Amino acid sequence: MADASHISCGRDFFSVPDLSQALNSSASDKFHFICLPIAHPRFKREYIKPVCLRSRPFTRSDLLLPSQDWNTLVVGKVSPWINTDSSDDVERKNSEQALLQEIAFAVHLGLPAIMVNLTKQPCTNLAALINGICFDSHVQQFWIRVPMKSPASQVDNSLFENDNNRKNECEINNDPWEWWNSFRTLCHNTRKVGLALEICKELPRAKEIKRWLGEPIRTLIIPTKIFLTNKKGYPVLPRPHQQFIGQLFKFNVQFVISGSNKMLDKGMVTYYQYIDHLYLTRPPLDCYSQFSKGYEDYLQCPLQPLMDNLESQTYEVFEKDPVKYNQYQEAVRQALIDRVPEDQKESITTILMVVGAGRGPLVRASFAASQACGRAIKVYAIEKNPNAIVTLLTLKQEEWGDKVIVVSSDMRDWTAPEKADILVSELLGSFGDNELSPECLDGAQRYLKDDGISIPESYTSYLAPLSSAKLHYEVSQCREPNKGPQAPFETPYVVRLCNVDIVAEPKPCFYFSHPNKDVPIDNSRSTAIDFDIQNTCLIHGFAGFFRTVLYKDLFLSIVPADHSEGMFSWFPIFFPVQHPIYLTENSSLRVHCWRKVSRTKIWYEWCISKPHPIPIHNPSGRSTFIGL
Repeated sequence: MADASHISCGRDFFSVPDLSQALNSSASDKFHFICLPIAHPRFKREYIKPVCLRSRPFTRSDLLLPSQDWNTLVVGKVSPWINTDSSDDVERKNSEQALLQEIAFAVHLGLPAIMVNLTKQPCTNLAALINGICFDSHVQQFWIRVPMKSPASQVDNSLFENDNNRKNECEINNDPWEWWNSFRTLCHNTRKVGLALEICKELPRAKEIKRWLGEPIRTLIIPTKIFLTNKKGYPVLPRPHQQFIGQLFKFNVQFVISGSNKMLDKGMVTYYQYIDHLYLTRPPLDCYSQFSKGYEDYLQCPLQPLMDNLESQTYEVFEKDPVKYNQYQEAVRQALIDRVPEDQKESITTILMVVGAGRGPLVRASFAASQACGRAIKVYAIEKNPNAIVTLLTLKQEEWGDKVIVVSSDMRDWTAPEKADILVSELLGSFGDNELSPECLDGAQRYLKDDGISIPESYTSYLAPLSSAKLHYEVSQCREPNKGPQAPFETPYVVRLCNVDIVAEPKPCFYFSHPNKDVPIDNSRSTAIDFDIQNTCLIHGFAGFFRTVLYKDLFLSIVPADHSEGMFSWFPIFFPVQHPIYLTENSSLRVHCWRKVSRTKIWYEWCISKPHPIPIHNPSGRSTFIGL
């Protein structure tokens, strides 16, 4: 493997007459491993109706290298002539036996990965063989080599003027993503099967490139023939290829250089140096990416601060976000100015209540706003967590004094001695309302003056369909005691989305505003959202975001289109579907989502009704809910 500060890059050989020489030359060219045929690529074996009996071994001996080198330096490639889905029974059976023989020997050597070519549809029999091997042997992982673009990708529409079914079938047969999707699906999306994507000279359309970003790419194969030569005689890639590779760096993929050396006067090392240069000169991580490093595609259960008391470490993490509290400070400042005219600022003290005060960051922001605009404030800090109350009382004693009244109570139960001019809270979750901000603020608004201001004043949740085999696999590995197998797929997860493809722009889902003057108050919601799907894809679930208006034009957002720059307090939420939904190009998707309310809990239900219905997930909150 490469050092953490450099990429991991291997060299692909068509054949290797001298194994030691290949390893030594690759190492001197800075490559970290080699890909070589398990057997000679032209050595076909006959198991069914053999022409003659062969006594010599079908491949080289394992004694050529110590086990450590086999285990770390060599990726084995299955022979390219093997065709396990041939319509000819003899060819198919011979191919099956050859495939099993080569894989068995690769497992014997302890190779870290076995590369298998996927070049066409159908691939059903190949998938069945690989899937069985994944379950029954100690193979570490398969790299399924798929070209990014089929050599026969152009379909002559005139050939199918009166037969759309044949046209669609031909397009599927010529679409490498379709090959991969079929293969991956047949293999149950197992982690032992990863994608070795071979980049092409002419990249496909942008939306087709984007589709690959939701796939479990283990390695990117870069043929030497697609490199250009710069003015100094060194290999470089076209700008679109550079941009695509740059997107893969965040996935920690490995790279493989295949093909012969085109830079005879400089050597293969220049190819590695160029790819490593792209990696080393990539743009620095922004604040959000730095904060979320290590949490990419890591599933977390959403916080339930109303039912559970947050720990000190959790408070500390969120208090480090400067963007959120700067926006809150500005919102309070503008509200104070609107509340108190300039000529009355010396005589009026604004009553400000921070509900859910935690360890006091909003209290600090409010005092900073007060000082910035010259308006006096009196602050009530209401907090139900008795452990956070210790911090608030300490701050009152050492810093705030009589300017702050600390209240140890659930905001819904407290009886205020006076009405507030401004109510400030930070009760929002990744989906806006999922930490029960509506229920909390509805209970607290009774001590807000009739013309009082709530910060935030409103928030909207958003949904977007996504494709991510990785997230779906991670969900499938979750196990909950005393719950059925559907439970992990009926649970929303907070997750830093990385190896995903958002297949359509997010659309509004639920909306809440405060103060809420509706009588009786009803915080249940239901919605149906239609999405136009531009590209053939597999839907694994939905990404959830939110946008909140703090005051007037001041807002905070985790919606990708207007994400508050540098803010890292919230990751998106992920609503999985148990069985992925296949959608064709230019089709429609309709998703339904409900926010259900009972006396003791809140929960979400979701389903799809178009292009075909699937069961409603999480009925009656059977798998997950938020406690009141």
